[in-house]
Amino acid sequence: MSPNILMPIMIFMTRYFNNFQHTCRLVSVSRPIFKIFHLTLIALLVIITGSCEKGILKIGADLLPKSDFVFIQSLDTLSAWSYTMYDDSARTDNPALSFLGQIYDPYFGTTTAEFVTQIRMGGKWDDQPFTVDSLKMYLRFLGVRGSTDATHTLRLSEISEQIYTDSAYYSNRTVPLTGYELSDIQLPATLKNDTINNVVIKLPVEFGNYLTRDTSKLFYSNTKPDFRSFFKGLYFRINSGTDPLFITMSLAPPSKLGDYYNYLILFMHDDTGTAKQFFFIIDAQNRNAAFNKYSHDYNTAVPGKKIQHINDGYKDTLTYLQYLNGVYTKVVLPGLENLKNDPSLGEIAVNKARLIVPIFFDGDQFKPSTVPPDLILRYKTASGAKYIVPDYSIESTYHTFFDGKIDSTANVYRFNIPAFVQAYLEDATDNVKPELEIFQGIGARNVILKANKNKTPVKFEFTYTKF
Repeated sequence: MSPNILMPIMIFMTRYFNNFQHTCRLVSVSRPIFKIFHLTLIALLVIITGSCEKGILKIGADLLPKSDFVFIQSLDTLSAWSYTMYDDSARTDNPALSFLGQIYDPYFGTTTAEFVTQIRMGGKWDDQPFTVDSLKMYLRFLGVRGSTDATHTLRLSEISEQIYTDSAYYSNRTVPLTGYELSDIQLPATLKNDTINNVVIKLPVEFGNYLTRDTSKLFYSNTKPDFRSFFKGLYFRINSGTDPLFITMSLAPPSKLGDYYNYLILFMHDDTGTAKQFFFIIDAQNRNAAFNKYSHDYNTAVPGKKIQHINDGYKDTLTYLQYLNGVYTKVVLPGLENLKNDPSLGEIAVNKARLIVPIFFDGDQFKPSTVPPDLILRYKTASGAKYIVPDYSIESTYHTFFDGKIDSTANVYRFNIPAFVQAYLEDATDNVKPELEIFQGIGARNVILKANKNKTPVKFEFTYTKF
């Protein structure tokens, strides 16, 4: 036998001589062999399966036009720049709520609120002799904030210009006055914070005589000058000194079965001494014309917290949003404009468009319990008109699709806006820009938002289908 064959056989037999555990070597060799075999088999199956799927998917692909294919693209890198803006001429006629007094915020400074309203006769005047005994004004304060322990005085001024429910009035409007005024009318010392206060204020008898000085004007007519042109209305203001007080009221008409809450009662007697009363209504069923006035002094804020950039286009790390038509945040989406102007994209269907706005908390003045529970988005047209984004009205009256509510876990507001984005991309008139304004509807809370080069800036998530 050849040595080349004999030598390996002898080495094998010598190694296992007198070894009764013959399976040890077989097991030690078989385990890696079987393991390699199994891995190889799985890899082959994956390759074969993938090759089959690719083959199936490609069958007939060359026969179809490119227009039959769609491509889904998801982007979360579209830029979103934020700015703090302020417009002192916001429209405020026929308000749902009216505000009176002052409020101070170390970040936002001092806000002053006033309002103008007509008063309406509560019935037909009887043209009988009378003597005014007293005059009282009844008001309902839906909310009171501030120093209720200090002395606060009401100031009522007669306006000289008739106002109308179908006319536009703005928050910075100058109010022309006749010069007739009631000042230093002290508010009750029993006011309570954060609750409804029904108050009764005694007014001078002279004011009752002034309202009724010409009884030929005590009537209503839609064809000739009547009481509304005779006594055109009142301008309400509060003097609080260094201890501000802030009051919320509603001058809107009550329900058809509801009671009036804001009115004047003229107490009189006739020639026989018989007592009688006459009402002048502020929140009348046939609505009185009214509008709110606001002014904001940001210079009174604490120096280290004061807003540094308003209307100057500076990309600060924080932007601000204030109630009572104060500062607001504008978000610009230049990346969306670039997509619209890209001719290679063709037709686009928006699958998802969501704006995520992080909130700044300082742990004291601003925390989840003190900021607005929800916010709204609006857009502006080329003419300057502003409208709420169409997504706000989708699905239900609770605006669940739009969202806009605070996420107190992630500390963000989220807004779903695919309808607005789709309309913007399809608009060929350039009537709308890729810009949105964040504002508060009805509420009395401020909020500070993170922006731009902040560690967690505003984020715009966008997914679309390209046809």
